[in-house]
Amino acid sequence: MTVKTDKEEIPVHLGPAYFIENQDVKIEAKSKVEVKGSRITFDGKPAIIAAEVKKGDEVLKLRDDAGFPVWSGWRRR
Repeated sequence: MTVKTDKEEIPVHLGPAYFIENQDVKIEAKSKVEVKGSRITFDGKPAIIAAEVKKGDEVLKLRDDAGFPVWSGWRRR
């Protein structure tokens, strides 16, 4: 997804579609979100690898405290 801030638009990498689509937190276009993660350079441009995305009171947890993807070992439905 791409997040638009007061200063920039920046791509945010969440995780594999099969994992994101099966979560209770649904993020639609124009949703107001807060992203925690690591700023990286991807294809020569800035991006964020998301650890968690907060939408209102809901939190989509993507990585544990060590940065390990929570979908690793997660089974597809």
